[in-house]
Amino acid sequence: MARNCKIFEIAVAAVTIGALPTAAEAVPSFSEQTGQPCITCHVGAFGPQLTPFGRAFKIGGYTMSGGDGWASKMPLSAMVTTSFTNTRQEQATAPHHYDTNNNPSLDQISIFVAGRLGDYSGGFVQLTYSGVSNVSHVDNADLRPFTTSVALGAHELRVGTTINNNPTAQDPYNSTFAWGFPYIQSALAPTPAAQPMLVSAFNANTLGYTAYVWLDNALYLEAGAYTSPGGWTLARFGNDLGGQGAIVGAAPYARVAYEYQWNNQAAHIGALYMRADLNPPTGVPFQSSGDAGQDRYTDYAFDAGYQFLGDGTHIVTVQGIYVHEDQQRNATGSGGAFALNQVRANVSYWYQNTYGATFGWQKTWGTLNPAYGTANGKPNSNAFILEADWVPFGRAESFANPWVNLKLGVQYIAYTQFDGGFSNYDGNGRGPGANNTLLLFGWLAF
Repeated sequence: MARNCKIFEIAVAAVTIGALPTAAEAVPSFSEQTGQPCITCHVGAFGPQLTPFGRAFKIGGYTMSGGDGWASKMPLSAMVTTSFTNTRQEQATAPHHYDTNNNPSLDQISIFVAGRLGDYSGGFVQLTYSGVSNVSHVDNADLRPFTTSVALGAHELRVGTTINNNPTAQDPYNSTFAWGFPYIQSALAPTPAAQPMLVSAFNANTLGYTAYVWLDNALYLEAGAYTSPGGWTLARFGNDLGGQGAIVGAAPYARVAYEYQWNNQAAHIGALYMRADLNPPTGVPFQSSGDAGQDRYTDYAFDAGYQFLGDGTHIVTVQGIYVHEDQQRNATGSGGAFALNQVRANVSYWYQNTYGATFGWQKTWGTLNPAYGTANGKPNSNAFILEADWVPFGRAESFANPWVNLKLGVQYIAYTQFDGGFSNYDGNGRGPGANNTLLLFGWLAF
């Protein structure tokens, strides 16, 4: 019986990882496939942030064609990111193989299998080596086994299905979490302990099955459920359980959004819902247990965004999301009810998709709970993010377009509250500002 379960898990994972020759957001193979320059789909020439055209391409199952030649049929791309991280004060403990401060790093090398299978299916899979943790694993995946468009009188209805491994990886809006700002972040700097489930609990360690409809390029509805593969399967693909544990049964997921477009502008409002019963991790890799009970997390999120694209000379985007999480900590807490809230917002300006500046804000607050692991039991944090970007290659007229895409950036995160404290948050005299982080990065896609 155990062997049969493993065989079943491998079969499901194979569907998720290899059945469709597919790719990722902002990869050159998509540009060759569609015959469109990268700026048609992406704000800032390349990167996760999508334009209305890019959202239509994603919702359409990555099936759009239009390119010609051998490159339009080659579903392979690659990405390399490297960085230098400085924190205002040295960290108390150095990350493995690194110093307590001023660390250069090869953050990741990724291979993307990306493209269309035909008129009705497509997707992407990202395979990543992390130079920080020195591991290789299956990263984000978003597969569209079937999608088509049907006419309903004067209306157009797009219907489709997805298989993905990270809630919101399939979402078309960058106000949500998988592809939200900051689009790149240091893996070597301290970050706040408390995060809602939708933010980070299930990154690349779940299987999600959803169906969606898109009416008149405006109303988007999606629903489905997520499950946790067994530990044997997770180990084979280099991903451990998240810090909150493994899903018991299936976790329902729902999404609604409405977008309005006019005069090279677009705006949307939306909401998300997810609920999960979790067996917490045991501390042994890939294993969880419900012997002490289960935790229940229920997330409600509301998001909105605005884009001014104009003629491409001046581009302005505004994005925001608020998530409220109800927690019933029967396994990792006292069994009482707790609440966690987070708001994220950012505004960006781009000049000719070449020079960009972004200001972001993240605030987390909630009920005191020792299960967060902070010294004072509080989850509260507050951060401001400044980023400047330069894209020397990646525009339609760039050298070797679209196969040479380069973004150089500088990012600064300033904390005014960290893990529940405005000062001495760890009980050892460390203040929030000690974790202020300067990140210099290079991001190459080819």
